[in-house]
Amino acid sequence: MGRVVVGVAVSVAVVACIVAAGVVGRRVQNRGKWRRVVRVLKELEEACETSVGRLKQVVDAMAVEMHAGLASEGGSKLKMLLTYVDNLPDGNEMGTHYALDLGGTNFRVLSIQLQGNRSSILEHDVERLPVPQHLMTSTGNDLFDFIASSLKEFIDKGNDSEVLLGGKRDLGFTFSFPTKQNSISSGVLIKWTKGFSIGDMVGKDVAECLEQAMTSKGLNIRVTALINDTVGTLALGHYHDADTVAAVIIGTGTNACYLERTDAIIKCQGLLTTSGFMVVNMEWGNFWSSHLPRTSYDIDLDCDSSNPNDQGFEKMISGMYLGDIVRRVILRMSQESDIFGLGSSRLSMPFVLTTPLMAEMHEDGSLDLRDVARILKDTLGIPEVSLKTRKLVVRICDVVTRRAARLVAAGILGILKKMGRDGTGGVTGTRSRSDVNMKRTVVAVEGGLYTNYTMFREYLHEAMVEILGEEIAKNVILKVTEDGSGIGAALVAASHSSNYI
Repeated sequence: MGRVVVGVAVSVAVVACIVAAGVVGRRVQNRGKWRRVVRVLKELEEACETSVGRLKQVVDAMAVEMHAGLASEGGSKLKMLLTYVDNLPDGNEMGTHYALDLGGTNFRVLSIQLQGNRSSILEHDVERLPVPQHLMTSTGNDLFDFIASSLKEFIDKGNDSEVLLGGKRDLGFTFSFPTKQNSISSGVLIKWTKGFSIGDMVGKDVAECLEQAMTSKGLNIRVTALINDTVGTLALGHYHDADTVAAVIIGTGTNACYLERTDAIIKCQGLLTTSGFMVVNMEWGNFWSSHLPRTSYDIDLDCDSSNPNDQGFEKMISGMYLGDIVRRVILRMSQESDIFGLGSSRLSMPFVLTTPLMAEMHEDGSLDLRDVARILKDTLGIPEVSLKTRKLVVRICDVVTRRAARLVAAGILGILKKMGRDGTGGVTGTRSRSDVNMKRTVVAVEGGLYTNYTMFREYLHEAMVEILGEEIAKNVILKVTEDGSGIGAALVAASHSSNYI
């Protein structure tokens, strides 16, 4: 009997030891899983590091590249395109002006009425229309005939008696495709993007084709301004605030433009202009510098893209790409550990995680991060995960977003440095930080990444203060300017018009 008791006791002890060993083993195993995940996170944080010192290097690099791009064509990754816009709206514009905005599968027609009072746009009518699919691959005549017909219907509905009776009007045309500008009102199409493929249009003057189509519809309207959306944003910002000297688009894509002194535009010496400045379209999405904090995820994203080795800056800061960078980090972690479950095929799908969804996870204010759990499940196919894992996802979003926002801040200040408005006196940096040039400076900003993403906006502003210092930063104002591609285009047309009706 005693042996039985002892045997049972031994068996219980053995089982207890096995159970204990299993628990310890699982703990060790879990620690190993998290150790690998934490290592991936640490590597990401180190690679995305944006210290003030590094950001100042990016500021300097942006200013230098701007200078090089102006000095010679192809001298920089920045295209520094002349827009021939040498007269911005100042509030004295009068009359009715039209605008067309063609930048994708939709286009807009709109009109504004001005009465010479700054900040007073009397009337603003707009109509958004889809471009029929077949016209995106048809002929130039078919496309512009459709656009002119839509404009005529818009005018007929608005009862613009002046045009209907043969009077003249001016039009601003926002044409967001690669175009070689020849003047404020003319430009030759270089290539189509965004799903358009109309071979007979390449090499033709875009404004001329539109004017011919409008004439065929009996419309006495001329294209006074051919611009892109960034220039329109600057124009609208300047209309409301005369201290506006630059504009930045921070949305799905990104770009910037600014006012450059005409005597600094070396490649256009002899250009006839009396204003002393010209708007330069930087195409800053293509900016590159060895000082940019590039990660292995950025490299892989670039290699997998349709335009490798192109638009490097845009791929680190714009809404098109941020969500996918986060997806790539989560995918890497899922390969290192099973904290996200057994894995999901959706995790390998490029761009399945959009930036708006990433922002929603980043800004999830619930105690249990329920929005994070929902998006992981519904979008990435990842089942219920621990709160610790959800917090990890939020941290990934934070690292990627913070880097992007701080780089945008450095880019903006690079522009101001080139203009001598950052408190250091420009590229040479010879003036003191109390320089008189540090007057009030406004940058017009448009784009959902900035306007809708609170954390992005806060990180951007924080970086500007860190780089400039609080006293100088007070003089730099980022002002949201909505619908530059529409209203701004009409305003540019108005400011270059001799036809105030």
